[in-house]
Amino acid sequence: MRHGKKVNHLSRTDSHRRAMLANMASSLILHKRITTTLAKAKALRVYVEPIITKSKDDTTHSRRTVFSYLQNKEVVSILFRDIAAKVANRPGGYTRILKMGNRLGDNASMALIELVDYNEVYTGGDAAAAEKKTTRRRGSKAKSASAKATADKESPKAVVAAEEVEVIEAPVAEVETAEAVEAPVAETETTEEAPKAEATEEAPADETDKKKEE
Repeated sequence: MRHGKKVNHLSRTDSHRRAMLANMASSLILHKRITTTLAKAKALRVYVEPIITKSKDDTTHSRRTVFSYLQNKEVVSILFRDIAAKVANRPGGYTRILKMGNRLGDNASMALIELVDYNEVYTGGDAAAAEKKTTRRRGSKAKSASAKATADKESPKAVVAAEEVEVIEAPVAEVETAEAVEAPVAETETTEEAPKAEATEEAPADETDKKKEE
């Protein structure tokens, strides 16, 4: 009886099961997502996540330990160079399993297992939020309060300065309008006086002509 034994042997011997999981882990690291049965996906998650955690510590010992499981130099180099940097801030939970229905031939439950950080549809918003995130310090509230206080102190001065400018500009405008009004009046006076002078000059000439005729 196998009561309390949580390991799924997947109907294989120990050596066959380890070789299969190593090959599936290598495929997952290379292609970032693979499709398999639900039982194999769950077994692969337990197998590959400790290996990804081991890759965060980039030492010769860690590389040799991972190579003892995967037996593939190319996969080990990709894991330590690319994937380790991608999952550096994630404390576990590197894979996601999505159920895909049943297989047509034997009606087996199928699933897609993928690396979480390589799914742009799910992680696109999180990456943008992480870029915009800024650190805040305790003194930020005090700084903002002091900035508001200084702005409040400076605002009355600005209002008074604006009123003085308006008061200074107003008399200047009035003087200009007064000069503009006086100028036409003076012109009209000069134009009226000119005909009078001409009339006075013509009057004596007419009188002298009358006297000669007499």
